[in-house]
Amino acid sequence: MSYFSESDIKQIENHELTLDIVNRQLRDFETGFPYSDIESAATINHGIRPMLDNNWVEHYTRNQDKYNIVKFVPASGAATRMFKDLFEYMTTGEMNKTTQLVLENLEQFAFYDDLRATLPENPSNMDIIKHLVTDAGINYGNLPKALLQFHKYDGFNRTALAEHLIEGAQYAKSNDMVNIHFTVSPEHIDGFNTHLVEIIPQYESALSVKYNITMSTQQPSTDTIAVNLDNTPFRTDDGKLLFRPAGHGALIANLNNIDADIIFIKNIDNVCPESARADTIYHKRALAGLAMQIQTQIFDYMRALDNDTADTNEIRNFIDTTLGIKTTANTNVRDILNRPLRVCGIIKNTGEPGGGPFWVRDKNGLLGLQIVEPAQIAPDNIDILKRGEFFSPTDIVCMPRDYMGNRFNLLNFIDERAGFISEKSSGGRPLRAMERPGLWNGAMANWNTVFVETPLTTFTPVKVISDLIKPSHKN
Repeated sequence: MSYFSESDIKQIENHELTLDIVNRQLRDFETGFPYSDIESAATINHGIRPMLDNNWVEHYTRNQDKYNIVKFVPASGAATRMFKDLFEYMTTGEMNKTTQLVLENLEQFAFYDDLRATLPENPSNMDIIKHLVTDAGINYGNLPKALLQFHKYDGFNRTALAEHLIEGAQYAKSNDMVNIHFTVSPEHIDGFNTHLVEIIPQYESALSVKYNITMSTQQPSTDTIAVNLDNTPFRTDDGKLLFRPAGHGALIANLNNIDADIIFIKNIDNVCPESARADTIYHKRALAGLAMQIQTQIFDYMRALDNDTADTNEIRNFIDTTLGIKTTANTNVRDILNRPLRVCGIIKNTGEPGGGPFWVRDKNGLLGLQIVEPAQIAPDNIDILKRGEFFSPTDIVCMPRDYMGNRFNLLNFIDERAGFISEKSSGGRPLRAMERPGLWNGAMANWNTVFVETPLTTFTPVKVISDLIKPSHKN
């Protein structure tokens, strides 16, 4: 195993890691991660429920005030990748498609007025782009997506953060309280707080709710060491070890600290303007109604098992048909039932890169439903990936309590084998980086999972700046 100096060990400890953990990470770089044992893609009525009817919405509406509800929004990091093409134009001076589209449609963007106020007279194209993405102007290339003006309304604009507050009041409310938790990078916390102070009073008044906004940062202990291409520890120019954030799967630690009965998860950039939000609200509520009903049934079975009144055949049928886990004679039904539950809204795949829902065998040979990313699929199984008709979850409703009312320790339900390794660079030098099991896939691999089809209108991510002028983002 690699030798670490006393100063290395001190750096490891300051990162809230241990030498054993780092050495284990180095072994994982050497051995790699096993591919998922996928059998087939999940399809409608074969692992995926069709779109839900209004009965589930009504069930949620009748019961939501009985639950402590939190909306959990991953919102860490700057929007640098969103402006990648614009930075490229600034560096090379060569016009590209995205930059041209932005310049030609500038007045359509919600941030146009703010940008215009910073521009010199008769600005060149380069002036406009510099004032858009750098601190010469509105500095959008270095702000988090949450604080960018996303949508234009008559007489005002809204940031992505503001849209999530409005949306939260429309489905994540319990007894007129809206609890929203954002994961935030430390350098952006002040910006979040300043904006929240500006908008919360008017939204509380207009919507007759109270907001409880909390934030957390990604824990340093979830970072992973970087290595050279020969798997030896990568060192920066000053000789120090390099630790990197290990992907959004690290946020399972943040999720684990949320005290709630129901947790809605939705990414910061997957938000639409009010005129296009009806489908989102309907299906969020329907997914939660289904989650409530399934959890109630699980709890009834757990109590029956405690009282020796359970019909084991009925429970096995429920696990097979509702939870999508194909039990065997040796399956302990109590162990299967006594796990956190998630109901995932998934959409038809229209060509977006990413994983999707599949039937997968776990390390014990048990066949069940999982989200699998392309990096987890062996080359000889790539045809199964291509046959998948659905995309990774766009919405997740989590039920993180057991039948006794206690919070599950979500860290106990991670499949640590579901990470993957990618090639990156630092200071112009290549390196290998380790991604922890993703939040949707490996970090929740041992949850009970239910997939439900939702319409494409519930998925409006903003991956590049030009997405903001698509019809789905126009009010």
